[in-house]
Amino acid sequence: MTENAPTPARRRWPKILGITLVLFLLVVVIAFQIAARLLKSEIVAVLGPNAEIRELTIGLTSVQITGMRLPAPKAENGKKAAWPAEDFLRAERLIITPSLSSLLRGRIVLSNIRVEGAYLSLLRERDGRLRVLPDLTEKTASAARTTRRPAPARFAALRRPQSCAAESAAGPQIEIGRIEIVEGALDFFDASVRKTPVKITLEHFNFSLEHLRMPELTGESRIKLTSVIKGNQQDGEIDIEGKIELASKESDIKTRLRNVDLSALQAYLLKASDASIRRGSLDMDVHSVVKNGQLHGPGSITLRHLELSNSGNAFMGIPLKLVVAVLKGGNDQISVQFILAGNVNNPAFSLNESIAREIGVGLMGALGLNVGNLVKGLGNAGGDIGKMGESLGKLLGGQ
Repeated sequence: MTENAPTPARRRWPKILGITLVLFLLVVVIAFQIAARLLKSEIVAVLGPNAEIRELTIGLTSVQITGMRLPAPKAENGKKAAWPAEDFLRAERLIITPSLSSLLRGRIVLSNIRVEGAYLSLLRERDGRLRVLPDLTEKTASAARTTRRPAPARFAALRRPQSCAAESAAGPQIEIGRIEIVEGALDFFDASVRKTPVKITLEHFNFSLEHLRMPELTGESRIKLTSVIKGNQQDGEIDIEGKIELASKESDIKTRLRNVDLSALQAYLLKASDASIRRGSLDMDVHSVVKNGQLHGPGSITLRHLELSNSGNAFMGIPLKLVVAVLKGGNDQISVQFILAGNVNNPAFSLNESIAREIGVGLMGALGLNVGNLVKGLGNAGGDIGKMGESLGKLLGGQ
């Protein structure tokens, strides 16, 4: 009996292991608290002086922000506000989880950012440039350009100090494993279509982006978006998934639209002389790839239950009577195949015009029309129909 009894040294091992584990966990917690407080100051610096935060708390494994608001600049001296919404961003709660493996490094590495109860506004300028959180993204992009300037050869010995100074001026280097927005709302304002921006509202907005490096914005990021598109008569669905490099704008993205209210999108489809859309729905699938600045995007579109006003003679450049006739003979729907193509870096390239042109050509094919003969016939006609034929020829690339 006494020979099998554990020795005092053996009895101490479990205690030693337990104490070691407790000490290790204590060190991790203390290290996290130190790093979280450093992260807290960096978050305030990144958000800028205009940010409003109701509360910022540090938990055991994360930093939580409640009641955050990034207001847009207000109109001054009777001038129109530069941003069409009151806020860039609002959020009921942000949960920021740092990477435990990089708590005390010079770079900020965040494994996850979760945004709940968010509102986000986006603006596409008249030149097609998309602006998202300009106070953050445009500042970091400008800083990245500053840090990428090569140092003169005669200062090679001082390159390291200069790099540190440049990084300090540019703001912190941030790597984010995943950003997710849960059940948010989004307003997309598009000034590339009309002088007064067209507004498209998304609700039940769920979005995720994986792998983001700021301020460089280099490296491939995976994106996924699902949402409800609000319409005047019905709500539709949008689903986007793919990958993109924000720095080079190269991408491979699949977009799916279902039951979208056509009257909410008519600014993208119609010209001033076209009949307006009273009702109708749209389904669309597009697989767009941008590589070396070149866009290639095969897709399909289906228009259903299309009802047009009598205020115009055409729909997307096609005589109104022909469109009505094919709807009656096609179970009240028209399906079209198209391919988007062009140089996205060319200032003359317009995605809106490209979409309208390709859909217009596809509609003619669905109507069984010969594009060349139709343009020629309409061009020889008189009055408004003749002018429509000339416009249609230009739209399709004619002289």
